[in-house]
Amino acid sequence: MSAADSGRFSRRFAALKAAGRGGLITFITAGDPDYESSKQIVFGLPEAGADVIELGMPFSDPMADGPSVQAASLRALAAGMKLARVLEMVREFRARDDDTPIVLMGYYNPIYSYGVDRFLAEARESGVDGLIVVDLPPEEDQELCLPALKAGLNFIRLATPTTDDQRLPTVLSNTSGFVYYVSVMGITGTKSATEGAVKAAVERLRRHTDLPIGVGFGIKTPENVRAVASVANAAVVGSAIIDRIAGGLDGNGRPKPDLAAGVLGYVRELAAGVRGSGGK
Repeated sequence: MSAADSGRFSRRFAALKAAGRGGLITFITAGDPDYESSKQIVFGLPEAGADVIELGMPFSDPMADGPSVQAASLRALAAGMKLARVLEMVREFRARDDDTPIVLMGYYNPIYSYGVDRFLAEARESGVDGLIVVDLPPEEDQELCLPALKAGLNFIRLATPTTDDQRLPTVLSNTSGFVYYVSVMGITGTKSATEGAVKAAVERLRRHTDLPIGVGFGIKTPENVRAVASVANAAVVGSAIIDRIAGGLDGNGRPKPDLAAGVLGYVRELAAGVRGSGGK
């Protein structure tokens, strides 16, 4: 039995269902391109229309991520971003927003180096709601997943087009909060799936779980968001937002004055895609 507190997730997805629409889940790498610029973006995401926020924990070898997210991690690390500062950013966010769910997404190495028990205690205390750790399969649940659930944090698992009906119960066994369906195989930000393929995949997942389903990879436009959110509980956008951050840097890699405003304007456009989407 999971001890995770799914309160913010439950409330948010219930509110979306009551509103008759799907949600928008946004991903950015914490500390990209620097702490203050990143914080300004994160603080503005809920007002811009983000229903759930995923914060990437910068890592030097993000093997499952495409060029955009890899570059974001390197920018954040070069600016001095550490895991402790990711947690501090969440703490600062919670001082002004106690409703929007926050997921930390990344790899096990930084957590292991930080200390699992210390990380879980501080993540819970700072106001983190869930974790996505892409390089820990269910067979390694004792490493982080089970301790996270015991600490009251949701552990959100990825399902992919190759996760067949025989494998799905294992993948979903300790999953909580929501399920993240990776709609295409490969690294982030490079391809996108057809609407029909996403619909069929979501229907198959729903035969195995009652958890909300968010669908990501390759979603870039309000039209993409609307199409996905009409069949799933939420659309996840990451690389396209990070590309806007990269586009807001000057020739020396420093943020232009309008960087945050430009990124948040783009998120508002995406959020318009889920209003009236009739999400499931």
